[in-house]
Amino acid sequence: QVQLVESGGGSVQAGGSLRLSCAASGRIFRVDVMGWFRQAPGNEREFVAAIGRTSNTTYYVDSIKGRFTVSRDNTKNTVTLQMNSLKPEDTAIYYCAARIPGSRSSVYYANDYDYWGQGTQVTVSS
Repeated sequence: QVQLVESGGGSVQAGGSLRLSCAASGRIFRVDVMGWFRQAPGNEREFVAAIGRTSNTTYYVDSIKGRFTVSRDNTKNTVTLQMNSLKPEDTAIYYCAARIPGSRSSVYYANDYDYWGQGTQVTVSS
């Protein structure tokens, strides 16, 4: 099992910044890709960003490219999502997710991941 705990959410005005962290514990040696998803009220959970085991490969949804940066520290078992130039449409609950290597090659869908955190609320006001 892998446990994930997010932190760093909060409320900011448009144009502001927040830094989300995800602390992983348990059988983390099994994890390859770590991802961030978000879910706004009435919407499906959507992919935001992901990072490979060695941090050499990152993935982003187009709507946040140039504003968000995902990073990973394997020595501390943490994944961070730095969010700059936040917009009201970024308001959502943000979830950290972990993928165990297997037959799946995608990183963009919730079903690609095996473990999830409880989520942290991000609210951006205009």
